[in-house]
Amino acid sequence: MKKVLLAAVFLAGFGFSFAQESKAKSIDPKEDKDLMMWYHKDFATSKVYGVNTENAYKYLESKGLKPKTVIVGVLDSGVQVDHPGLVKNMWSNPNEIPGNGKDDDGNGYIDDIHGWNFIGGKNGDIDIDNMEVTRVVAKYKSVFEGDDSTKNKANQAKMPEEFAMYMKAKDLFTKKSIDAQQNFRTYSMVNELIPNMVKMLAGKSVTAENIAAIKKPTDQRDAIALEILGNVSQDANFKGKSAAEFETLMKKDMKDALDHYAPSAKQYDLSYDPRKEIVGDNYDDYSEKNYGNNHYEGPDAEHGTHVSGIIAGLPQGKEIQHGVASRVAKIMTVRAVPNGDERDKDVANAIRYAVDNGAKILNMSFGKPVSPGKNVVWDAFKYAEDKGVLLVKAAGNENEDVAEHLAYPTNFKNVTDEKPFVNNVIVVGASTNQNNALRADFSNFNKKMVDVFAPGSRIYSTVTGSKYEYLDGTSMASPVVSGAAAILLAYMPNLKPDQIIESLKKSSNLSTANGFSDFSAAGGVIDVKKAAEYAYNNFYNGTKAPAAKKTIKAKAVKK
Repeated sequence: MKKVLLAAVFLAGFGFSFAQESKAKSIDPKEDKDLMMWYHKDFATSKVYGVNTENAYKYLESKGLKPKTVIVGVLDSGVQVDHPGLVKNMWSNPNEIPGNGKDDDGNGYIDDIHGWNFIGGKNGDIDIDNMEVTRVVAKYKSVFEGDDSTKNKANQAKMPEEFAMYMKAKDLFTKKSIDAQQNFRTYSMVNELIPNMVKMLAGKSVTAENIAAIKKPTDQRDAIALEILGNVSQDANFKGKSAAEFETLMKKDMKDALDHYAPSAKQYDLSYDPRKEIVGDNYDDYSEKNYGNNHYEGPDAEHGTHVSGIIAGLPQGKEIQHGVASRVAKIMTVRAVPNGDERDKDVANAIRYAVDNGAKILNMSFGKPVSPGKNVVWDAFKYAEDKGVLLVKAAGNENEDVAEHLAYPTNFKNVTDEKPFVNNVIVVGASTNQNNALRADFSNFNKKMVDVFAPGSRIYSTVTGSKYEYLDGTSMASPVVSGAAAILLAYMPNLKPDQIIESLKKSSNLSTANGFSDFSAAGGVIDVKKAAEYAYNNFYNGTKAPAAKKTIKAKAVKK
């Protein structure tokens, strides 16, 4: 599921907030160049918790190191491969001839020039798909809560793990489907009331004083509109805006909200299943891998395009935006995330495809609360570990402790495990550019199961339509870390995934403000330059792999 943030302060009076997807509303990218690139800043000189990108390159080059290109697999919703800010940094399969309808390299995928799409087929591409909790309830409802109570109890006893997953999914399905419907109705109402609000402003700007001067309406709809205006006047994104600017911003925000919640009718529909007709695979056959198509963008690639720009975007035209690893990385797009929850079969195949085709770092900005095929995904994690591939995973945007609310796929098979079962996964929380509120208020956290934090609030990057937008989320923090890892690996190709992870964790810029040190194992925000120093001093050994540490046995002491 795509995870980003939309803050709806102006709806606080209605008792909820939209916490999934948004664009930073008050920022004009043409006016604030500093904000566009804040996440690259050097904390030592700016006191802003950026990742110190430029100094990392300078340090590595000062050591006489020459970079090698690193392929980063973006497992996401798709990528606009011809975006002007990405086109020069897209991976191209050197062993495939474009457009000839043949599998030239014999990897099982025809014309996979820039990657592959595991959620498409001969009949098109998946756009909206179910949430995983919907699929679990649909599959197991008749098994555990059918008409025969005796059979139900027998099945519950025979399949305890599946039953526990079903009960968790059922609870989430009930709550979230109701919330989605309620939010859609509320945002629809607010959208309809925008003309009422504009009329009340009467051409005046959005200030508390101007709104307080509005005569109390007798009409109920106008009364609700005035209440919303009152909340808006306290929001920095709207405060002081002209009536015309207010109208434009409100319409844009309501469109974002309605676009997000409109698909929920299908996402929580127990009978909805586009998979068979569009993809045409046998979904229950987890061993099946040769399905899909080469439609890299798909119906909605905004999320994956934004992620890709954070990793390897290049400045073009008047745009100064550039990704963390823009000088060293190429993007391989592997489409596996629909408008809904990703399926475990697709995630496992996406990992294996990217690994087999040369990606050394995989960015995974997705997650979900239940995972029927988690063992298949875990097998793919182990496959990537065996091949020396780093997996970078977003922590999730529910403002939850991930030990209490799992966000699959996880690198811990059990919450009580002391260590992950693989050593090649780094889990990333989202930080802000505000030192007194460093953890983004949507970001998941945990001292053991989240490794590091990285900038994930107000991140400016490429989106579809050859445009740029600000987005927020751990989805944005994860590619910052993927880019950082790509820099380290490009200049020091002998580094192993666990060494890259250790370098990023041990060199993070620490903070104790508001308990930030307890939100991750690192207790801070990554610093690429410091990570480069740590890796160079501790692990780099020319072009050779680092020497194995010798174990010296203690001699027995005679008494």
